[in-house]
Amino acid sequence: MTDDPKPPAKAFLDTLRGRLGDLVNGSSLTRALYATDASNYRVVPQAVLTPKSTNDVITAVGIAQSHGVPVTVRGGGTSCAGNAVGPGLVIDFSRFMNRVLSIDPDASTAVVEPGVVLSTLQNAAQPFGMRFGPDPSTATRCTIGGMIGNNACGPHGLAYGRTADNVVSMTWLTGSGDVISASSGDEALKAVPGLDAFVSENLALLRTEFGRFGRQISGYSLEHLLPENGRNLAAALTGTEGSCGILLEATVKLVPRAPAPALAVLGYDDMATAADDVPNLLPFHPLALEGLDAQLVGVVRRAHGSASVPTLPAGGGWLIAEVGGADSEEAVEAARKLVAASSSADAVVLPAGPEAIKLWQIRADGAGLAGRTADGKQAWPGWEDSAVPPERLGDYLRGLEALMAEENLSGLAYGHFGDGCVHVRIDFPLDAGGTLMRRFLERAAALAAEHGGSLSGEHGDGRARSELLPIMYSPEALRAMETFKALLDPEDLMNPGVVVRPAPLDSELRRPQARRLRATDGFAFAHDGGDITDAVHRCVGVGKCRADLRGQGGFMCPSYTATRDEKDSTRGRARMLQEMLNGGFVNGSWSSPELHDALDLCLSCKACANDCPTGIDMATFKSETLHQTYKGRLRPLSHYTLGRLPQWLRLAAPLAPLLNLAGRISPLRRAMTTFMGADPRRSLPTLPPAPFRWSKWNKPRRTAEQQPGGPKVLLWVDSFSDAINPYIPRDALEVLSAAGCDVEIAAPGACCGLTLVSTGQLTAAKAKLRKTLDLLLPHVRDGRTVVGIEPSCIATLRSDLVELLPDDPRAAELSRSVKTVAEFVTSIGWTPPRAAEKLLVQPHCHHYSVMGYDADQALLEAMGCDVETSAGCCGLAGNFGMEKGHYEVSAKIAQDGILAKASASPDRRILADGFSCRTQVRDLADLDSRHLVQIIAEALRRSAATQRHRS
Repeated sequence: MTDDPKPPAKAFLDTLRGRLGDLVNGSSLTRALYATDASNYRVVPQAVLTPKSTNDVITAVGIAQSHGVPVTVRGGGTSCAGNAVGPGLVIDFSRFMNRVLSIDPDASTAVVEPGVVLSTLQNAAQPFGMRFGPDPSTATRCTIGGMIGNNACGPHGLAYGRTADNVVSMTWLTGSGDVISASSGDEALKAVPGLDAFVSENLALLRTEFGRFGRQISGYSLEHLLPENGRNLAAALTGTEGSCGILLEATVKLVPRAPAPALAVLGYDDMATAADDVPNLLPFHPLALEGLDAQLVGVVRRAHGSASVPTLPAGGGWLIAEVGGADSEEAVEAARKLVAASSSADAVVLPAGPEAIKLWQIRADGAGLAGRTADGKQAWPGWEDSAVPPERLGDYLRGLEALMAEENLSGLAYGHFGDGCVHVRIDFPLDAGGTLMRRFLERAAALAAEHGGSLSGEHGDGRARSELLPIMYSPEALRAMETFKALLDPEDLMNPGVVVRPAPLDSELRRPQARRLRATDGFAFAHDGGDITDAVHRCVGVGKCRADLRGQGGFMCPSYTATRDEKDSTRGRARMLQEMLNGGFVNGSWSSPELHDALDLCLSCKACANDCPTGIDMATFKSETLHQTYKGRLRPLSHYTLGRLPQWLRLAAPLAPLLNLAGRISPLRRAMTTFMGADPRRSLPTLPPAPFRWSKWNKPRRTAEQQPGGPKVLLWVDSFSDAINPYIPRDALEVLSAAGCDVEIAAPGACCGLTLVSTGQLTAAKAKLRKTLDLLLPHVRDGRTVVGIEPSCIATLRSDLVELLPDDPRAAELSRSVKTVAEFVTSIGWTPPRAAEKLLVQPHCHHYSVMGYDADQALLEAMGCDVETSAGCCGLAGNFGMEKGHYEVSAKIAQDGILAKASASPDRRILADGFSCRTQVRDLADLDSRHLVQIIAEALRRSAATQRHRS
């Protein structure tokens, strides 16, 4: 361990722990995790509190005050400006204080705890036909407390206002330790001694400098204190970024849901031209009016394919106008009227449905997608949410674009154009320090002020922009903000360095501290030019990994959904990799105990590579970490057993009857699993009498369906299908033959090395892959497509192969030629047999992440199957769920996912292509499941039997 630059005060920690126990954590791992949010900043706290009640918060703040320790509050940690990092005590409300306490549909209000995630509130309000109005793109993980802290808005802020406009009252803990009720009305200001007099003395200032336009979020929103604005203390405290106290509970407004909104998508030559048209469209009262750069959509197409992008009009930039109506037809007609009034060169109207959802998803992923510029450079927040009055937006964008060009910077613009708010992340060279960023931000702030704008339009000032407030406000206004804060936080212990007495905007930057680390003998990290440091910093903290995406078809991040612990999120692991690189107060090497602790519960499911908009692949980082840590050293036992399982299965085949008998005797089974480094609660697979490679089926067969010159296939039988379930490759051979294919079977020994990859035995994996290239590539060059059976093995040849053997041109050649059965038979236009089964499908994580499940879905629909999909990992994930220490998490993931689905749909049979998925449902619930080829083969046999019966 390296020295801690600012060790926690022992007396403070001892007192905290004595009163609050395990809710307090001062470990180097936890402090590192909370040292940053979604911003450019890294400030190491002394301790982290995850309170369970308001009393916990009041107690902790009292202890912090008595020790002179500052306090910073945190929700989802998605703050882009450094609003949620601080040097003292960080209070994370998201883990426990995250409930919707009540909903009153008659009053159109909800009472919530500060840590409740916005989407949780939206789901709770939906049965009443209601919703919370403001909706940031991070709705699946940002908290209401964080939204109140920043005065968040989102796309529908245009229709429903800012968070400040939607807060009724709050229970508030001041920096003095007093709990007050913050609301509106003549008596509201009396809750804070001296506040009424402050307002009376500053009426002219509050009327002229504050609240000049809707998105003036920078600084404090003191205009709400005015008599004509209802003396609204709750609204004035909204947007104070934790610098004036702590929210303990809030009553918020709810609004009716739009029944079936439609989208008018308008194309323009560029973003500035699109912005010029905004004032023409506002009279139509759109629910949202968003701007989107064509280059940002291009990023999506390159990453996820054209199918992920809806049909869009021609242009270099678009406006997306959402309009409502009593029903879909009325909304579509309203959208067409808006199009007719626009000056767009081209337009499309999308009714509510899948295409509109795709477009909103692109918009929601904007912060992550814009983390790379059009030419692939890392882009950063800092000037990511400036705002100007909408009528000035076009000119402001032109000025901003010219300024970026002068400074040789670039970024992809999008945002809430109807409100004049622009989101853009810029490729500041932060690895070289913050000098250029400072110069640009100072000039950009002056540009926004010239247009009557705000440095922030919804994210707050934080550490990124507070220092720039003198460009936007007069000295008198700044003194008024200081006075307001002093009334609520006289000791300046609440989130110091933000808004009032700001920290320098170029201090405590995270990226300049990271040492440069190049790829060596492990993965190539080709997408980042072989630069591991750049690859690790793909994670900008947007926090999508903290969202429960299973109801939306996502798989990320299974361990976090089980534990709700920041260290078990993809973001948390990325932060520990970044800490390893900067070597601050954790061990600055691959063998860092904190890093291994954070990576321990990573299932290597690869879901983050697909679901995270930044494209970070934690499975690759875990494998690289294990490789660099253990090369030339003794490894954990499971690496030698589970990590080399294919070769053990080959050796075990002759002993199958003996091993099966031992597996049925509990003491012997427990001894064997313990010896393997596996959890003794796990079962052992039942080995067949003979593997596929020994069977009579291991021969190409001509069938009546085959035609001369049919599609040429090489059936690749992986180690698991060969040694544990030879009936699956038998059925695959039957299906491919029925499809008229000319089938050959790959010689034994072609292995993807997946278990070696997942345990970080990359040198051995590369040797295995080179042998596989030798065995398979001659068939590819003979015109055959390699068709695999096990999704994880196919995914390894599709993705890891080229990353592990980047200098071997054969790797890319083979990778392009490997298909799943569904991909291949749909590509040749084969008509499958009818099945009409009711299925519960568990896609393998690697299948979902690397190949996608569209071909399988289309094939099952063509067969007439009634399909329900279980989104999310099964929880076993290869060797992960087998290893000691992982059983409980593995089981919880399954119980909350596939097993809950199976219990709710007992009439559906389970389809699971992955060996690990089938093992999990059998192991934990004694449920049978089948591979896709088994379902098709059974349908073929039924069809043949029916034809024989008729004849």
